[in-house]
Amino acid sequence: MTLVPFAADPVLSPRIDAVVDRALAEKRIVGTVVLVARDGRLVYRRAAGLADREAGRAMREDSVFLYASLTKPMVTVAALRLVEEGRIALADPVTKYLPDFRPKLADGGEPVITIHHLLTHTAGLIYGFTEPADGPYHRAGVSDGLDAPGRSFAENLRRIASAPLAFAPGSAWAYSVALDVLGAALEQAAGESLAEIVQSRITGPLGLKDTGFAPPDRSRLAAAYADDAPEPVRMGEHYITPAPRPFAGLSYAPGRIFDPASYPSGGAGMAGTAGDFLVFLETLRRGGAPILKPETVKAMATSQIPGLAMPDSPGTTFGYGFALVADPAAAGVPMTAGTWRWGGVYGHSWFVDPAKGLAVVGLTNTALEGMKGEFVTDLRAAIYAGLE
Repeated sequence: MTLVPFAADPVLSPRIDAVVDRALAEKRIVGTVVLVARDGRLVYRRAAGLADREAGRAMREDSVFLYASLTKPMVTVAALRLVEEGRIALADPVTKYLPDFRPKLADGGEPVITIHHLLTHTAGLIYGFTEPADGPYHRAGVSDGLDAPGRSFAENLRRIASAPLAFAPGSAWAYSVALDVLGAALEQAAGESLAEIVQSRITGPLGLKDTGFAPPDRSRLAAAYADDAPEPVRMGEHYITPAPRPFAGLSYAPGRIFDPASYPSGGAGMAGTAGDFLVFLETLRRGGAPILKPETVKAMATSQIPGLAMPDSPGTTFGYGFALVADPAAAGVPMTAGTWRWGGVYGHSWFVDPAKGLAVVGLTNTALEGMKGEFVTDLRAAIYAGLE
């Protein structure tokens, strides 16, 4: 799939340029690629700042980013494609594919976790960065999929299963390592590696040559930075973001993707370009062909957690692969109800507003400003102001 050739929007462009220029001038981000499409036409495109500050390498539109959680919607689509093929079913217990994955509740009970639970983050699993530094995941040494280079699927699954579930599956929502577990289940169901599953069903059919689990070209890879003053600090081989007590920070190992022994994290392990991700989003916005059926995309964009709340996310619910804006006023956003959105902890944000025909990708190399900072809020505001 290709977008209609670029035609700059004379109203949107200066507004977005001002947001990008201000974030760079204030040293809140090091570099960014922002792409905006409306009704399938690319109306804004810009690479700005530096991909590698220390090397003086400019950001380019074809710069490759560590995707972090931009991986999740792609792996979700891969799972739903396997559902369409009859390889798996949403109601299947995870033990059908991973017989040894049997985490227990705090009372020792062993509940059934289904593929649906994994896809919707209702399995009772969590992320280590959401618990105190001495919590069960940290005591078990669970990787969130961003660190621990060289660790195998089997080893991380063993560690996850050794920690108690946070709640009974289906009874609550918690952002989690569920997509990592799902990736392992998909490999067993399909008899292929997760990289092969994604390539054959998503990136290959869409012609996304720069996106996947394979190590990216280092000469095009955007270096990873983290928020700091007076300017972002470059992450080393291992970096942990500061966090308020008693919580642990996010643990990063940017070089993880270059270690061939690292398991392919279904929640955070891919890398790719802004352009590739925009094509992926536009494919879904237009109905899913050739990677999914329209009814499957409709299910993705429908709340799959009725009656459950997403903590700290008023006015928001969850479908398959991303959050959905249910009540824009309660969510405090200018988006239309039904907008899809998510981000990535290396500094990324994106959203699709079907009612407005909008698909927006804003990738930065600065965590966490580019995911949930002022840059994200200002970019969103500038886009909607430009549509009025």
